[in-house]
Amino acid sequence: MYYKKYCLLLGLAALVSPVYADILVILPESGTMARASQSIKRGFLSAYTASGSKEKIIFVDSTKNSIDTIFKKKIDHNVHLIVGPLLRTEIEEVIQRNPQIPVLALNDVNTQSDKVWQFSLAKQQDAAALNQRFQKDRIKKLFIVRETGTESATELLLSALKDQFSSEIEFVDEVPQKRSSKEGVLLLGSHHWLEQLGTLPEKNIYVTPMSIEQGQSIPIGLSFCDTPALYNGQWADLIEAYKKQPETMAFQRLLAFGGDAWTISQQLLENPERKFTFEGRTGTISVKDGKIDRQPYCYQQQKNEIQILK
Repeated sequence: MYYKKYCLLLGLAALVSPVYADILVILPESGTMARASQSIKRGFLSAYTASGSKEKIIFVDSTKNSIDTIFKKKIDHNVHLIVGPLLRTEIEEVIQRNPQIPVLALNDVNTQSDKVWQFSLAKQQDAAALNQRFQKDRIKKLFIVRETGTESATELLLSALKDQFSSEIEFVDEVPQKRSSKEGVLLLGSHHWLEQLGTLPEKNIYVTPMSIEQGQSIPIGLSFCDTPALYNGQWADLIEAYKKQPETMAFQRLLAFGGDAWTISQQLLENPERKFTFEGRTGTISVKDGKIDRQPYCYQQQKNEIQILK
């Protein structure tokens, strides 16, 4: 009698116990993208740990396993979500396979798929945030000054900006000394180059994240759009990850990216409609109609602090 009751209790416990999903994360552990992948992985795991989630995270090295091998040998009925891959060619392969379970790709490609959400730190999103800033500042003409040798690093952003900015753009060799209140200047270059420009005007001067360096001062009045987690202390998981292994600002952005990748993953599993918005580490994240939009925050350097711009 006791044995029957014991078996019955075990059976009931099995029925009410939650079933946790497996999440397969595909990232390269060697090669040219390994360093970036490591930061993304650390950010992902830090956010996962902080969330208290019980889902099982399974990492697969995409440099040792082809996409074909991963889908044939690493995915079973317990895997409810795939995160990754990171390389665009591999994302294209995943899309071609028409996966039956949701995939959160960690880059963007031209091809779209209902089952593959694409999350990235795309320059197009940075350009969109800048363009909104120009509109709020009523900029009707934009002068652009570029540091020689950095053209390739800013080409994608510039291309997107040209598509989005409806007014006049003019490339110049130096910062114009006389401008109207509706003319702005975008400086594209490193922090060291920025310092060499000397004293800058404090009105309608803009830079990109490539001009911001850890521990270096930012000229008063400069406006820029970037990953919010770098400028406030609300993300304890990122602070902890950074303490364990300090990073440059470029890799701090990838830590934040990894953290947001976890939050999106959790929402994709918990939200059947897969439609949600949240204030993330890399900006405002909006998921709708199979697409992920990220809007960075914009800031301006004041005398004693960096102020967020609304």
